[in-house]
Amino acid sequence: MKDTSHAADLTLHHVPETFGDGVALRTVKFMRIFADAFFSHRYGHRAVVLETVAAVPGMVGGLLQHLKALRHIRDDQGWIRELLEEADNERMHLMTFIHVAQPSRLERWVIMLGQAIFYNAYFWLYLFAPRIAHRIVGYLEEEAVVSYTQYLAQIDAGQVENVPAPQIAIDYWHLPKTARLREVVIAVRADEAGHRDRNHEMADQLKAA
Repeated sequence: MKDTSHAADLTLHHVPETFGDGVALRTVKFMRIFADAFFSHRYGHRAVVLETVAAVPGMVGGLLQHLKALRHIRDDQGWIRELLEEADNERMHLMTFIHVAQPSRLERWVIMLGQAIFYNAYFWLYLFAPRIAHRIVGYLEEEAVVSYTQYLAQIDAGQVENVPAPQIAIDYWHLPKTARLREVVIAVRADEAGHRDRNHEMADQLKAA
């Protein structure tokens, strides 16, 4: 369970320091173009599709770290559990937003295609360049924080109805029974900020190794 009580720095940005960092940042900015073009300002639907993809890196990283630990007969330093927990947390984001914005048939096809492409691409990237893979996730989470901040602004401006929070979100984040969408978005954004910081830290640790 994630602790969303701490205040994360919502403006944090990792300035690229290496060629690999630059590649990671440009890759994420390129991906953002397609997300903006397809979803525009429909942040509920954007969350449904993108959280499906966001749950992939932790699962892939956990798998490959598990195999690496077995090959080298060494301790994984807690990375396997942490990465799998990250993947499960992203899955819970998806399960929550399914109740907020039901995906259309086209969006379901986009989910299937996007997941198939991203899983295979990320698997090979993590296998041969895990540092860049973690850096990409760090930058993806930076964009997620921005997107959820924009989503929150829409809610506050009355452009998106502040509907009651789904029960699954109330249970997962221990929100008040009277919680609404606004509180859910704040909790999810805090999760994303935590994933952002941790993946940048992991990339830095792999760089120093």
